[in-house]
Amino acid sequence: MDSNDTTRGLVVLAVDDEQPALEEMAFLLDEDPRVATVLKAGESTEALRILNGRRAGAAAGAGAGGGADVAEQTDIDAVFLDIRMPGLDGLELARVLQNMAVQPAIVFVTAHDDRAVDAYDVGAIDYLLKPLRTERLSAALDRILSTRRSGPVETVREETGGDDEVIPVELAGTTKLVPRSAVRYVEAQGDYARLHTTEGSHLVRIPLSVLEDRWRDAGFVRIHRSFLVALPLVTELRLAGSGYVVRIGSGPETAELPVSRRHTRELKDRLVRATKQAWSQR
Repeated sequence: MDSNDTTRGLVVLAVDDEQPALEEMAFLLDEDPRVATVLKAGESTEALRILNGRRAGAAAGAGAGGGADVAEQTDIDAVFLDIRMPGLDGLELARVLQNMAVQPAIVFVTAHDDRAVDAYDVGAIDYLLKPLRTERLSAALDRILSTRRSGPVETVREETGGDDEVIPVELAGTTKLVPRSAVRYVEAQGDYARLHTTEGSHLVRIPLSVLEDRWRDAGFVRIHRSFLVALPLVTELRLAGSGYVVRIGSGPETAELPVSRRHTRELKDRLVRATKQAWSQR
């Protein structure tokens, strides 16, 4: 079976240690006409046995002319899995799948909304909350099919850190994917962070300090204990009253944010370096 054949129905593996939840997930998947085969596993070890068996079958079917990496491929298109499971949990299983040259699409189905960022860090294409709704499951299958049409899912290694990160935002049972490049600035709100874009703002369950560390190399700089800004969007730094403020963007979407004294020097240094780098590339 050719895993790149976009005309065949999807082969999916459902993984959940709770039998009723597993049966429900498998039933809903099987009801979708785009799904040809639903395999089931009650825990991660069993899922790995199934994946390894299908992988061996894919390699044998490819024959001598199968090409490189065929031994690391499987004809399973997607794995729908729970996160919290005994033994090897869903996130750990997803990390194992990342080692495959061509990995199946990963969709998490969980009752917990606090692991979405971790889920997307391991390459998940969707994050569904229990109880599973048919329309959300259908949207996840849409994404899987879109990925199949655009080519195989290749593992993203750490050295590709320049790629645009996607931040999952949960709102009323719907997961909205916000690209990091759309974020103008981030505002701390306790243990949460509010992402401000031109289209609005989104609250995520992640501390500002974590985003500061993760996004430093992507051009974000801390200007205040409550604010992290996208450096390329800073259009002005000026003294106002007792301290500095920065202007983000221009026109009706302009935002002015305070700069604390402890962050002023770093902001100035990074603005100067960014300007010099821009001129040196001309």
